[in-house]
Amino acid sequence: MTEMQTPPPQVWPTLRARDARALIRFLVDVFGFHETVVHGDGDTVFHAQLSWPLGGGVMLGSARGGPDDPWALTPGTFGGYVVADDIDARYERAVAAGAEVVRKPYDTDYGSRDFTVRDPEGNLWQFGTYPGDPRPVPPTG
Repeated sequence: MTEMQTPPPQVWPTLRARDARALIRFLVDVFGFHETVVHGDGDTVFHAQLSWPLGGGVMLGSARGGPDDPWALTPGTFGGYVVADDIDARYERAVAAGAEVVRKPYDTDYGSRDFTVRDPEGNLWQFGTYPGDPRPVPPTG
């Protein structure tokens, strides 16, 4: 029989922000990301890595625009699902910090508890307890 395991997060979504330093503070202070590294100059963030306590994380930087911007993403267009615990407390913290509520906490028919909010830049964040379905463990050797 094939061994099954829940996959560890290994995809690092990226986003751009009009005020990257303020977005970093919001994501760390309100959502609970950990600031791993921030490279920048003044108000401009060239690269930031925010780690999620349960694995994975996001990378972000300041929107710079222009034809020579190698990663020209429009601020506020990101959407991501974050596997989390203590959904109701996270929701209350997000609301208290001014996050725009898209969907209040609810239970899914597949056993997850989720909610969806927008951060100050307009990005969509869905937090939930669903870690993904187990998948076969790749053979070793």
